[in-house]
Amino acid sequence: MRNYELMYIIRPDVEQETVQAVVEKFQGIIVNGGEIVKHDVQGKRRLAYEINKHRDGTYVLVHFTATPAVVTELERVLKITDEVIRHMVVREQTA
Repeated sequence: MRNYELMYIIRPDVEQETVQAVVEKFQGIIVNGGEIVKHDVQGKRRLAYEINKHRDGTYVLVHFTATPAVVTELERVLKITDEVIRHMVVREQTA
């Protein structure tokens, strides 16, 4: 199992219940084949630049350990989820 960091931004026009549902969906994918180390919904923030005519977004940061297959499935679902406007999964280097 490897250490990963996931950051994704949810559209600002989404209701709070939908934000919670999206967060739980991605947590379920990670827990299916890995373990969440740290999870932080950072709230609504101003974007550095406009993305799809949105100036704000709800930032979510997740540190987790998983196999590469789980990360592949996670990225696939992130790409097809309409509520997510940007995402990035980074493998953390161990010292």
